[in-house]
Amino acid sequence: MDNIAKEYSQYPDLLTIYRQSFVSNFTLPAISDYGSRTMTYGHLAKRIARLHLFFDQAGVKPGDKIALMGRNSANWIVIFMGTITYGAVIVPILHEFNPTDAQNIINHSDANLLFINESIWEKMDMAALPEINCVVSLETRKVIAERQERYINQETRKSKAPSTIIRSLTRNFNKRYPNGFNKEDIKYTPRDENDTAVINYTSGTTGFSKGVMLSYRNLWGNVVFGIRSRLHFSGSRALAFLPLAHAYACAFDMLVPMATGTHVTVLGRQPTPQLLLTAMKKVRPSLVICVPLILEKIYKKVILPMISKPSIRWVLSVPMLDKAIYSRIRAKLVNAFGGQFEEVIVGGAPLNPEVEAFLQKIHFPFTVGYGMTECGPLISYSPWRRFTTGSSGRTLRGLMKAKILREEGAELGEIMVKGVNVMKGYYKNPDATEAVLEEDGWLHTGDMGTLGEPDDRTVFIKGRYKTMILSATGQNIYPEEIEAKLNNMPYVSESIIVERNGGLTALIFPDIESAQAEGLDAEGLKNQMEVNRKELNTLVAPYERVDGFELVDTPFEKTPKQSIKRFLYK
Repeated sequence: MDNIAKEYSQYPDLLTIYRQSFVSNFTLPAISDYGSRTMTYGHLAKRIARLHLFFDQAGVKPGDKIALMGRNSANWIVIFMGTITYGAVIVPILHEFNPTDAQNIINHSDANLLFINESIWEKMDMAALPEINCVVSLETRKVIAERQERYINQETRKSKAPSTIIRSLTRNFNKRYPNGFNKEDIKYTPRDENDTAVINYTSGTTGFSKGVMLSYRNLWGNVVFGIRSRLHFSGSRALAFLPLAHAYACAFDMLVPMATGTHVTVLGRQPTPQLLLTAMKKVRPSLVICVPLILEKIYKKVILPMISKPSIRWVLSVPMLDKAIYSRIRAKLVNAFGGQFEEVIVGGAPLNPEVEAFLQKIHFPFTVGYGMTECGPLISYSPWRRFTTGSSGRTLRGLMKAKILREEGAELGEIMVKGVNVMKGYYKNPDATEAVLEEDGWLHTGDMGTLGEPDDRTVFIKGRYKTMILSATGQNIYPEEIEAKLNNMPYVSESIIVERNGGLTALIFPDIESAQAEGLDAEGLKNQMEVNRKELNTLVAPYERVDGFELVDTPFEKTPKQSIKRFLYK
């Protein structure tokens, strides 16, 4: 591989990494469904070998597309890992997608085999999926739909339908491994590093999803960085509660852990605050991968009310006494995440600056990374002890580099990145690929920002290029910065700043629960929002002042990584 730092060039190809991990960690726990049985790495390798046998007998060829749609589970991980180690292309689909969108993605991907939760399949239509030959249940691993006529041998007239293959799979597996499945039986044929391993459809915050083609090289870059940085290690623990179909969780709650011998506990249910806290205490993860929303909710619902009490505010104003209070808050927060983690990595969206500043003040071990699906996902990261406030970490030395594309005289510009992790392009969409990927490999991220001195590796993100608003006086307005301030004000759950009639309007989904608890009626809530608006305008630049607000009745529609689908609210 070209332009790879020496410390990474020593690592073998991706599939060899997994073979070595499964062999060396053969008896260690690999995956558990939360509250259920645990699968060792040896058992995982055996399950993958059974899947490979099924693929082989069902006529699946390397390069074929296999769709996977369902909630997080141990079976989900087996299908993903089994597909890429076989050489087929996995197409993970977020289970939150509605049936129409999911069917469009499956058809666009050219998948001919589908693994899916039965509850999701009940809402879909086989007739709308003309290329799918077979549908397999993620829960029971049994065929729930198939086009048997496509599996008939025209010469012998015998059928090799997947349902028939599965019924005899155990017998055939035992014939292939008469002495049982052992370490020496774990063998994966290395693939060309530029072969596509995953087609990951973006969550579509700006419109129709695009299929990001990630190669074995792209996955390798993310995995070896995780290994080298000891984000996970043999015997460490992880709690996977973010959707594994999303590139962020896929890489750091599955791909890296499986390469190191980590025990991954999969939370297959909606991670409510209470369930998450209970699971954290039980699993005691060594590393926590989360999105900003989790920390922001804890700050707003738990910490802010605590430090806003007059008695506590007085104590915090007294030197030395404030350190004792902050130390207690830090300890409480660390225990809430299980108490045994090295750090919390925040990614997927920007972290509210006020929340970030407070966490820094109490020395909470967190860091903010930067990535995108098109980089599988990692672009920049720094360990929490070397994290620079307000940044998104440093570009991965020896793997990724960044530059700023700015107009002459402009302070900011678009962040562009290049390196091992950058995708091959968008599947069957050369126009979209050409729009973001230069011939020399530089990728347009669509994010506006700067790079830190002196080595230009620390990334500072200002906002999305597509969300930037140009004021009447020619000033660039980044709505995310205004929203971050507004979202910390009383009774504001979430907000979007939009342009209306030449000015700025705040669309606000209020915190109804808190308002009702305080006895605020609809009129009182509107009055409070006007107070918030006036207070907000004292905190922003003159050209960023908000002229009015509108209350909305329901939460804003979001992507699975909890980014608001802004294009719906223009």
